[in-house]
Amino acid sequence: MAHSKARAADGKVTYPPGVKEISDKISKEEMVRRLKMVVKTFMDMDQDSEEEKELYLNLALHLASDFFLKHPDKDVRLLVACCLADIFRIYAPEAPYTFPEKLKDIFMFITRQLKGLEDTKSAQFNRYFYLLENIAWVKSYNICFELEDSNEIFTQLYRTLFQVINNGHNQKVHMHMVDLMSSIICEGDTVSQELLDTVLVNLVPAHKNLNKQAYDLAKALLKRTAQAIEPYITNFFNQVLMLGKTSVSDLSEHVFDLILELYNIDSHLLLSVLPQLEFKLKSNDNDERLQVVKLLAKMFGAKDSELAAQNKPLWQCYLGRFNDIHVPIRLECVKFASHCLMNHPDLAKDLTEYLRVRSHDPEEAIRHDVIVSIVTAAKKDLSLVNDALLNFVKERTLDKRWRVRKEAMMGLASIYRKYSLQGEGGREASKQISWIKDKLLHIYYQNSIDDRLLVERVFAQYMVPHNLETSERMKCLYYLYATLDTNAVKALNEMWKCQNLLRHNVKDLLDLVKKPKSEASSKAVFAKVMVITRNLPDPGKAQDFVKKLAQVLEDDERIRDQLETLVSPSCSCKQAEVCVRDITKKLGSPKQPSNPFLEMVKFLLERIAPVHIDTESISALIKQVNKSIDGTADDEEEGVPTEEAIRAGLELLKVLSFTHPVSFHSAETFESLLGCLKMDDEKVAEAALQIFKNTGSKMEESFPHIKSVLLPVLQAKAKRGPPRQAKYAIHCINAMFTNRDTHFAQIFEPLHKSLDPANLEQLITPLTTLGHLAQLAPEQFAAPLKSLVANFIVKDLLMNDRIPGKKTTKLWVPDDEVSTETLAKIQGIKLMVRWLLGVKNNQSKSGNSTLRMLTAILHSDGDLTEQGRMGKPDMSRLRLAAACALLKLAQEPCYHEIITLEQYQLCALVINDECYQVRQCFSQKLHRGLCRLRLPLEYMAVFALCAKDPVKERRAHARQCLVKIVNIRREYLKQHAALSDKLFSLLPEYVVPYTIHLLAHDPDYVKVQDIEQLKEIKEALWFVLEIIMAKNENNSHAFIRKMVENIKQTKDAQAATDAKTNEKLYTVCDVAMNIVMSKSTTYSLESPKDPVLPSRYFTKPDKNFSNTKNFLPPEMKAFFTPGKPKSANVLGAVNKPLASAGKPIQSKASRMETASNDDSSSNPGSPQRSKARLESTEMDQSENEDFSLKRADSTDKDIEKPRGRKRVVASSEDQDSKPKRGRKKAVANTTPAAETEEQWDEDNRPEDEQNSPPKKGRRGRPPKSAAATQDTPAKGKRGRKKAAPPPEDEEEEEEEEEDKDKDKDKDKDKDKDKGEEEAEEEEEEEEDKSSENVEVKTKAGRQTRTPRRSQGSESTESTPQKRRGRPPKSAQPPAKKPARGGRSKAAAAKEDSEEEDEEEEEEEEQEEAPTPKGRKKAAGRRR
Repeated sequence: MAHSKARAADGKVTYPPGVKEISDKISKEEMVRRLKMVVKTFMDMDQDSEEEKELYLNLALHLASDFFLKHPDKDVRLLVACCLADIFRIYAPEAPYTFPEKLKDIFMFITRQLKGLEDTKSAQFNRYFYLLENIAWVKSYNICFELEDSNEIFTQLYRTLFQVINNGHNQKVHMHMVDLMSSIICEGDTVSQELLDTVLVNLVPAHKNLNKQAYDLAKALLKRTAQAIEPYITNFFNQVLMLGKTSVSDLSEHVFDLILELYNIDSHLLLSVLPQLEFKLKSNDNDERLQVVKLLAKMFGAKDSELAAQNKPLWQCYLGRFNDIHVPIRLECVKFASHCLMNHPDLAKDLTEYLRVRSHDPEEAIRHDVIVSIVTAAKKDLSLVNDALLNFVKERTLDKRWRVRKEAMMGLASIYRKYSLQGEGGREASKQISWIKDKLLHIYYQNSIDDRLLVERVFAQYMVPHNLETSERMKCLYYLYATLDTNAVKALNEMWKCQNLLRHNVKDLLDLVKKPKSEASSKAVFAKVMVITRNLPDPGKAQDFVKKLAQVLEDDERIRDQLETLVSPSCSCKQAEVCVRDITKKLGSPKQPSNPFLEMVKFLLERIAPVHIDTESISALIKQVNKSIDGTADDEEEGVPTEEAIRAGLELLKVLSFTHPVSFHSAETFESLLGCLKMDDEKVAEAALQIFKNTGSKMEESFPHIKSVLLPVLQAKAKRGPPRQAKYAIHCINAMFTNRDTHFAQIFEPLHKSLDPANLEQLITPLTTLGHLAQLAPEQFAAPLKSLVANFIVKDLLMNDRIPGKKTTKLWVPDDEVSTETLAKIQGIKLMVRWLLGVKNNQSKSGNSTLRMLTAILHSDGDLTEQGRMGKPDMSRLRLAAACALLKLAQEPCYHEIITLEQYQLCALVINDECYQVRQCFSQKLHRGLCRLRLPLEYMAVFALCAKDPVKERRAHARQCLVKIVNIRREYLKQHAALSDKLFSLLPEYVVPYTIHLLAHDPDYVKVQDIEQLKEIKEALWFVLEIIMAKNENNSHAFIRKMVENIKQTKDAQAATDAKTNEKLYTVCDVAMNIVMSKSTTYSLESPKDPVLPSRYFTKPDKNFSNTKNFLPPEMKAFFTPGKPKSANVLGAVNKPLASAGKPIQSKASRMETASNDDSSSNPGSPQRSKARLESTEMDQSENEDFSLKRADSTDKDIEKPRGRKRVVASSEDQDSKPKRGRKKAVANTTPAAETEEQWDEDNRPEDEQNSPPKKGRRGRPPKSAAATQDTPAKGKRGRKKAAPPPEDEEEEEEEEEDKDKDKDKDKDKDKDKGEEEAEEEEEEEEDKSSENVEVKTKAGRQTRTPRRSQGSESTESTPQKRRGRPPKSAQPPAKKPARGGRSKAAAAKEDSEEEDEEEEEEEEQEEAPTPKGRKKAAGRRR
């Protein structure tokens, strides 16, 4: 031992036993062998071996010499490094090396050796691992803290470890590396920026993707050292973010990526950094804000992130970026929403309002991505999105941009398929999105062909997937149809009709192509190509493609045959798929992947291919209906009551019988329908009869056994069945049997002979049957029919009142309360009209007689005998029947010619009838006739009188009807350019002369120069002109101006010699001229053509007569305000037909609110519809009640009953706002006694009478007793005298409120940004569309006011008024429909009779060609 110490003191190197000197004089192999022994020696030593430590001190110093540290052999260097590591372990805490330079060299040397860890398959890997383990365990590098160059050493160590780490290393290597590096950070005094960069650079996405293990190592290191390293990280971000010192680190440009990674590793690392992000969110630099928004989107949206809850100010600040001015930022926020909704459902509430605003964003891409975000979340789990979010998607289905609409529709469709069809999410989820099916079908009302095509695609792929097995597909369709709302049902029916029409057009094109070429055939082909083009997207391009297709069909027989098979009525669904596949394959080309021609052909094939309905499908559908009838179906499971399911199923079959009649030709189908005929449910039997009528044309030859059973059933129903079934039975016989004359005679004779006016209840069905026989076979029964009409209908039925009517104050009652005598009379009127329509000529002058009879009914207010025995509701029914009969006859040219102007004007006044339901049903019939281009143009002028309707919603609805009528005519003229010779009967502008003439003869227009009456004339003219002038096509404003000028050069043909009549005409012309001049800037241009005036209305202009006088009083000029006409908002509104008579009961508080009428009439042209039943229950509406208040000294007896039309009942508010109507008024009794009794009576009347207006005088001719002595009212005098006039300030306040309402309506969109403005318009359109059978709704959230005096001041009104017949503004029309149960036969008959006309029109529409007098084109039918 003494020897050893001496050696050490002498500086001599002592080697372990058996180890010779290690120097450069020995070979490499020997050196390695000796070093291994040295390594073994040091490995076995521990820190307590003081003697050995002293003994080998010089060896330790020798091993640290440059000879070893710089030795070229890696094995030598590795062994020396292992020795040095053990030396640090043994001599710890004091190393034998005292010089800083030497220490730096040693540690840099050890660091370099650690690179050997990279090769895990190396033979020396274990020694490298030992080296790492040793220095990590001993924390050898901590010695370097005292060195000046420590940062360089540590940085190099970190870099080396991050470089060598790879997926070959096990967990121990990873752990030792983390231990080694974390000790330096945790135990050191500081962390340099360079060292921090060495760690953080591994988090940058580019590096992260290159070396995932280095990223994991950095992540583990940061987690381990989070508390120690956090101040340095904060300092780094503070330097870069707040002070903008990007030069402090090369990682400055990756600062936001680092924040995200650090947050994901440990949010505590960023405790002081996140507030800095709030500051950055408000930066003026768009790009910087965008980067922060992208970063926070990932941080807030991460699955387990709690950042929103932990840092609410930052979350609120981030939400504010949804409204950022920079589009990419808003876009980024919207994209983030889906992740947030999916990962953090609790934040949906915060996001909803911001997404609502962004769903109205001016940028299309943002609106689009709002939909994508919501739909993505909903498809993952429906519970993640609330109803409000789904509603945003619903709104966007009406977006201005096609891309957004398409995304919204497809999104809703996929949600519907997942949760409703496939049943994911259970019944609750299915119920939550049950509205989607209706909404998607409502879109079919849009004008855009793209929308309609997409609805068809959605229906075929998502709602009733065509790839389902037949029975499953029909079951799906059956229950879908049963649960759709009325408008959706009509849209679906319209879709099938449009597809069917297009199939027929393609079939016609095929027939034309096969004909020999000629100039005529080429023109016919071109015309057909144009028709088909209008049914495809982008008609401009489609025209060339359809022409090309016509050429291909001409040249390629195989494609022609395939297409013929496809459009054949007998084509099956499977055949259709094969044909479509073959045609597209033949027309496609692998060399041309994007082929616009092929895309267009696919669109066409998609529309015409029968993918849902064929004979097998109809059979499966019938079986499904039978299951419901037998009670073995899953109706209740599907959420549909069995009775509803059966009815819906038969309605569905009825519609399909129009579009796919051949598919019904199977014995099984007909036998099932026979079974339905025998059911007790009248609706089921009716539907079965209609299906037979539509599909039974070849039954006689193909199914004789069915015919033999069916014929007796039809005959029995025609004689004794309910009226509607009797009607269909007659039409079935007409359509199905060749020897119909025989069958008709067998029915006609017994019915004709058995007519007994004494037995009224048994009279209704025979009259219905005879009426339809008269229309279908007028010549066969010519003599008996004429006798029947003249003797029985007119003399026995119409001219006699056998049963006294009930004395009631109401003007309308539900159908089950209408007397059987009235029902019989209505059927009698219909029989007369049907007979005339069947004859179609007026050779026997029967038309004149009938017209006189009908106008007599109108003159007498429905009480033809004028004996006063009829009740007011019965009179209302007969007035309506007579007016509708006149409209029906006017649709036939031979009868239109003989309708006199007086008769036309009297008929027009019915639109202002005092009874709400009469006005409503009449305008409905008028609208339908004009829409189908059957009624002559002058009948459009009748709508001008609707301007006088006091109910705002009725006026708005009439305006929508006018818009639709005008659009249909314009569209028809575009499609039939060759009809220039018929412009006079089609061009909407030609309604102006008729309107002027009608208003000049308005019985309310008494005093020519009266300002108030002229203001009414102005409103009525503007009601029509606003719509006509909305588009100044072909300089139409100048044309209208020229037309009005020309009228002033003529005289009124109705009374050419009457100076006052002509003065009225010229005054109305001046009103019209002032309107045109105030609303148009182009009226003074040259008229495109010289207008033609109707000779029946105006005399020929006298060339020597120049009428330049202005007939208007000077004060009128102030009422003509300049401004452009409003563009017609027609997208959905014009599809809204007039609602039916039966309206729900409403409280006084909601008198002016309009309610949905589920049974209201359908849009014209739809085969399936809820018929316009005139059913209603007891009403509390004041509008339809007519009564006189009790008073001490009644004046009623002094007034003789007028013979003109009744006026619409008006409220006291109306009285104050309008002038006297030019008839003598009864003097009001204003004595205290009268007031007292009146007040008592008011208080003690039932509620419905308390809300009733006073009795009105009637509209039309003046009373006989007063006609001679009638005075003209003094100017400005209004209404009648009142016992206690209401305070003026109340009236002024109301007028002010009305003005404010109008201003609100006009200006409500001005403050919105562009996108919100579009969305609002689309929402209004959607409201209009989705409530097709609902009267025009009040503005959202605002109820229409009930005038104060309509109720409170009625006690002051004691005398009849002589005002235009119409209801008070406070009156709310009609009551709801009674339950079906317990219905009397008379009620059923009435219901049936009111529905008959609609059915007839519907059937005619199916059969007639779309000529000006026939059915309008399907494309224009519902826009």
